[in-house]
Amino acid sequence: MVDVVDDFLGEWQAWRQAREDRLTAPHGFLSITGLHWLDATPQRIDGVPGAWALGPSGVEVDLGPGESLTVDGREVSGHVLLGPVDDAGIRVHSGELVVEVASRGAGVLLRPRDPAHPLRTGHRPTPVYPPSPDWVLTARFHPYDGDRPTADAVGEVSFTVAGEPVRLVAYDDDGGLWLVFADATSGRATYPAGRQLVAPPPSADGMVVLDFNRTTNLPCAYTEFTTCPVPLPQNRLTVAIEAGEKIPD
Repeated sequence: MVDVVDDFLGEWQAWRQAREDRLTAPHGFLSITGLHWLDATPQRIDGVPGAWALGPSGVEVDLGPGESLTVDGREVSGHVLLGPVDDAGIRVHSGELVVEVASRGAGVLLRPRDPAHPLRTGHRPTPVYPPSPDWVLTARFHPYDGDRPTADAVGEVSFTVAGEPVRLVAYDDDGGLWLVFADATSGRATYPAGRQLVAPPPSADGMVVLDFNRTTNLPCAYTEFTTCPVPLPQNRLTVAIEAGEKIPD
């Protein structure tokens, strides 16, 4: 039993460190210094070279004298057509600065990412509930076969918490499951808008393990310069999931 507990804690601690490493990556979302929506009117953004606009052929930027960007490893100047962008977006460089451009719904955003941003350099490890094997729950996956609450929902997971049956709508995550939910801790110990959990792919018989110790905050818990999903009404639980990340310091 001791070995099992040690393995659980060791794996959780390694996962926790990897999570913090991703949070503080030089160009992670803690380095975002602003969020700017592009339209047909060229706009200049503090610290970012050029005047940016959304033209008929996609994103374009006019770089003035002495200004340049690095696009796909190549330095460019003058008028640059970056073209249409999707949700994944594109990233161009200016020294240590990374300029992210991506679509969100009907709009296109620009977000500078600066490793020297105080939100990143001053980040402290996120508070968490003490890890416990009691929060590693077995659930059953029920794939949708027709009507679904949103077009990208793939099914629901059902499980029991404190004797209460629970169901959560799930999205695909490269074959695994992505759960966005709120619970009785939201707005108290945890971020008010909700949290998220990524689970492994269900087994052939539909069973899936939900390790709520690995529940994480949405990016908007740390910065106003991100866009985050909102838990569906079905995913607002009355039970308390006292596991995973709490409100950041």
